[in-house]
Amino acid sequence: MCAARHYYYSLLLSLVRDLYEISLQMEQVAHDRAKKEKSPSQDPLVYSVADEETEWLQSFLLLLFRSLKKHPPLLLDTVKNFCDILNPLDQLGIYKSNPGIIGLGGLVSSIAGIIIVAYPQMKLKTR
Repeated sequence: MCAARHYYYSLLLSLVRDLYEISLQMEQVAHDRAKKEKSPSQDPLVYSVADEETEWLQSFLLLLFRSLKKHPPLLLDTVKNFCDILNPLDQLGIYKSNPGIIGLGGLVSSIAGIIIVAYPQMKLKTR
């Protein structure tokens, strides 16, 4: 029980680090995008079909997608940590889950770990 608690805290801190890195990447992509839009070759009138209520969510998700696409090691580490946290959440009784979900999370996490070992360039390098 004590080991599960410490593992849980370790994974929480790793996820917080991943969220911080994601926010830095999103900021960089938004900055690059704004710089590109200021160039005279870009058409200033861009039509958006999104409703006004969901436009912020769409732009946030698009920015998130572009950021993670630009930085695959961050995506891989975030997915791995998210899948890893399912087990201690269940063991500590914080969030009871189906054993199949925990197994699937373990499988995805293991595949992500294998990818990191097979391709060292996919290992997350923090600043």
